[in-house]
Amino acid sequence: MTSIAAGCRTEGTGVHSVNRFVFSVPELSEAQAFYEAFGLEVRRAGEDRLDLYTSGHPHCWASVHATGETKRFEYLSLGVYADDLARMRTCISERNIGAAPHPWSDGEGLWLRSPDGTLIQLLDSPKVMPDAKSEPTSRLPAAPGQRAASCRSDVAQVRPRRLSHVLFFSPDVLAMVCFCEEVLGLRLSDRSGDGVAFLHGVHGSDHHLVAFAKSSHAGLHHSSWDVGSIDEVGMGAEQMRQAGYDRGWGVGRHVLGSNYFHYVRDPWGSYAEYSFDIDYIPHDTVWPSADHPAHDALHVWGPSVPDEFFINHEKSPT
Repeated sequence: MTSIAAGCRTEGTGVHSVNRFVFSVPELSEAQAFYEAFGLEVRRAGEDRLDLYTSGHPHCWASVHATGETKRFEYLSLGVYADDLARMRTCISERNIGAAPHPWSDGEGLWLRSPDGTLIQLLDSPKVMPDAKSEPTSRLPAAPGQRAASCRSDVAQVRPRRLSHVLFFSPDVLAMVCFCEEVLGLRLSDRSGDGVAFLHGVHGSDHHLVAFAKSSHAGLHHSSWDVGSIDEVGMGAEQMRQAGYDRGWGVGRHVLGSNYFHYVRDPWGSYAEYSFDIDYIPHDTVWPSADHPAHDALHVWGPSVPDEFFINHEKSPT
């Protein structure tokens, strides 16, 4: 894989947003309970679908379908500017990687399959990922002689502000990096060997819009949701423990991306992450990507990674 020298560049052709991720679960009541406890706005869309929103944001970030079968990632919808989409169409045609739309989708845009078999929609749509680093929640410091912490009974539910990124399992992480760079126009932010890799958008994005972790087959590992303070990360972890979701990892701070985190294990063995203060890469900046040693791949501080954290519970297609 070629390295990118430090410096600046003008905007290029590429994906600007994670528009929506779509997955299926056995039934919806567990999904509704989990995501409402997490702090998302969950809306019913017929008998067999839930749509996930964040507080005060009009965009639908995810859809969850009920199939009566084990959890399965269905497809990823990525936002692209119209001019970029036209150029990407040629690349997809030349590589002969086009695909039919997913039957649960609106059928719009371009459809293709990644090297690991993931179905992807490229959609002409507005940029919903931020154009600048997310601001922390405004809070005045306590004056001397005053208590800084809220009473436990006064703590409001943590409600994420937006989707930050999605991380997927892949049997070939480096092949997915090449695909994302050459076809989707994403840029490598950082990686650790062939075990994990993080990619950002050329139109300005968080340190990663999508990421990949090594597994025997493809699947959804976690979705990450932006909150406004490290205190909200900790309070989110506590509200989920109180709701009965006490398995996960955190609170800690990542090396790659720098964000504070807490992951909550969902009913199907994947995770939802509270994330605060992730690095931001403006559109006119080239991030000095690097291949990091394994001990820098996960966290600066925090509890040890649970043994189950990187188990892919989705069924292999073969």
